[in-house]
Amino acid sequence: MKELTSRIQKLKSSKIGKKVRGRIEEFEEVGRQGNKRWFSELSFCVLTANFTAKGGIKIQDRLGAEGFISLSQSALEEKLEELGHRFYRKRAEYIVENRKYSHKIKDIIREFSNPRRARKWLAENVKGIGFKEGSHFLRNVGYRDVMILDRHVLSVLDKWQIIDRVPKTLTKNRYLNIEKKTEDLAEKSDLSLGELDLYVWYMGCGKILK
Repeated sequence: MKELTSRIQKLKSSKIGKKVRGRIEEFEEVGRQGNKRWFSELSFCVLTANFTAKGGIKIQDRLGAEGFISLSQSALEEKLEELGHRFYRKRAEYIVENRKYSHKIKDIIREFSNPRRARKWLAENVKGIGFKEGSHFLRNVGYRDVMILDRHVLSVLDKWQIIDRVPKTLTKNRYLNIEKKTEDLAEKSDLSLGELDLYVWYMGCGKILK
């Protein structure tokens, strides 16, 4: 862990650190916006499951909050297929079903005393959202106390022996156990989990997205 911590510290003082800090500020700005903007971010996170962040960003930029909220399911399917989503039918179905939260998702999340309780609610109530996607959504609206354990992050954690191996499937208990292990790394790196995630994700794929 010491060598990995040293690597992260070097990144913090480089141009990558500046990009990470800028991205965190962007997430906090999203968090200050309203329910419609939060629903757009929730829909983005639904799209990224078994897809790519870059592809999700492209779709989100093209459709905007209004597209996620207003398009008919068939029109949304058509747009997602046109924009290259592999699972356009199922993701359109999820987004349409989730519209019942489009006018209150921020209000609901703000009622929770901590983000991990909010994540549990998301995983249990929102279509297409598990612990990974719930963490992604919360980080993207300004919460810093959750870790997004996608394949890039898990690969880096495995490489640096923070975990024994990359699990084939991430159950709730496995997710929480791995997240717990990253807390020590975050503390030693003087970072929140949300910040750490961006550095580790960069180490895994060479990009700082969202």
